[in-house]
Amino acid sequence: MDYEALGVHIKQWGGELGFQAVGIAAADLAQAEGRLAEWLALGWHGEMDYMARHAGLRARPAELVPGTQRVISCRMDYVGALEDEWPALGDGRRAYVARYARGRDYHKLLRTRLQRLADRMRAEAGEFRYRVFADSAPVMEVELATRAGIGWRGKHTLLLSRDAGSWFFLGEIYCDLPLPVDAPAAEHCGRCTKCLDVCPTQAIRAPYRLDARRCISYLTIELKGSIPPELRPLIGNRVYGCDDCQLVCPWNGFARISQEDDFRVRNGLDRATLVELFAWSEQQFDERMRGSAIRRIGYERWLRNLAVGLGNAPGSPEVLAALRARADHPSALVREHVAWALSRHE
Repeated sequence: MDYEALGVHIKQWGGELGFQAVGIAAADLAQAEGRLAEWLALGWHGEMDYMARHAGLRARPAELVPGTQRVISCRMDYVGALEDEWPALGDGRRAYVARYARGRDYHKLLRTRLQRLADRMRAEAGEFRYRVFADSAPVMEVELATRAGIGWRGKHTLLLSRDAGSWFFLGEIYCDLPLPVDAPAAEHCGRCTKCLDVCPTQAIRAPYRLDARRCISYLTIELKGSIPPELRPLIGNRVYGCDDCQLVCPWNGFARISQEDDFRVRNGLDRATLVELFAWSEQQFDERMRGSAIRRIGYERWLRNLAVGLGNAPGSPEVLAALRARADHPSALVREHVAWALSRHE
């Protein structure tokens, strides 16, 4: 088998399938394993117990998928428009949803495209051992993408590309083929610290060091219980995720608009108000968020996040009425955050 030619074909096929970049890395992550262990020892993963539970598999691809020699890393851009987001973040009446979550859930689309790429490889190379991943298993996707030459790890810990910034998803194919590997990408953050400076909760404790327990994305998505009261005022109107460190990054001036229909905004999530979303019934939430990444946090945490946003919103009769309507909600979690929000206004 001419693996050099196969590597070239894989990148060509990836482009035809809608990936904006494809790279190949060796499956050796020994150097990264120590950094992961240090991060876990600090407890900065918070309630994400799966990070510690599967740490070994995360850092050792050949243990997750026996026989793995190479990892094919694929990038798919997702941003549907490059509008200025700061006015929305500055308008306390609006509900801010992270850009990646405004369209359909990306997992299925990404997995399908990765499987198609693997099928093309199998048609060319014959049967081989592989597995596709789209944020669906213990995979160090940023580390692997860096080694595959897709980009470099920014100081906010996200992957950055000189020609696309950071508005993209990553997916991987683990395989046992001895494909030629790509050279890692060089770093280009220089002395810039804009992502550290802009973080509302100062979750980026130092360059490349993120304390997830303070990150708004963690607080509004991963955290299952009560949001620490001291962090609630800092969340502002961010009700699902946070984009601040990406919005301020100079490299995102080179971001590209995605042509994927699945990533187009649904349910007006780029324009909705806090009061409007807080009024949704559980049935409305389930129906409108079907096929959305937001649906996985459930209705209870959705209301929790919106209550915090309303507590930070400018006082108005509409805000007070919305909160009072949920003051006796069956969920203790919702009631707690509504009470906090009301105390901010009353």
